[in-house]
Amino acid sequence: MIDISCGSLLIAEPFMKDPNFQRSVVLICEHEDLSGSFGITINRLTKDVLGDYLPEFDQIRIPIYDGGPVGKDNMHFLHKRADLIEGGKEMGDGIYWGGDYESALRLVIQNEISIDEIRFYMGYAGWEKNQLKEEMKDKSWMVVEAKSSIVFHKNPSQIWKESVKQMGKEFHPVIHYPLDPSYN
Repeated sequence: MIDISCGSLLIAEPFMKDPNFQRSVVLICEHEDLSGSFGITINRLTKDVLGDYLPEFDQIRIPIYDGGPVGKDNMHFLHKRADLIEGGKEMGDGIYWGGDYESALRLVIQNEISIDEIRFYMGYAGWEKNQLKEEMKDKSWMVVEAKSSIVFHKNPSQIWKESVKQMGKEFHPVIHYPLDPSYN
């Protein structure tokens, strides 16, 4: 099993009942044994667009993702363009969390960054000290290293399946499991 660190992807086990995390994939952005963990759910596209939150950007149809059940009034972003957006924290494989927010928005409006290179999220996933450790013991999550091709996948509804496939061929049958094992 891979240890959890910044840049890990948490893949919800196939029968997770919690609707906040059912078939979710979470990019871990901060992980400290003494204080807890912070991540962004990357595969939950909403019907919202950036202009719904920032009216000055209503002319661009930039999708918003549901980053998690905590802090729904907080916007976060992931991107691939550290060459243009300063201050982002590297998560690995060319994935960056945050940075100069105003610069990022300006670059998107000026078409210097495409919507394939940046994603915006409302909310986040958070765990208190030892909470994630306990969930790992309960086998609620599987862990892989984040890959840019997964985080910025063109079809968010496929991210969970693609993440499971990344774990190896022995896990491929998992992608076909029903949400509820009693349906088998």
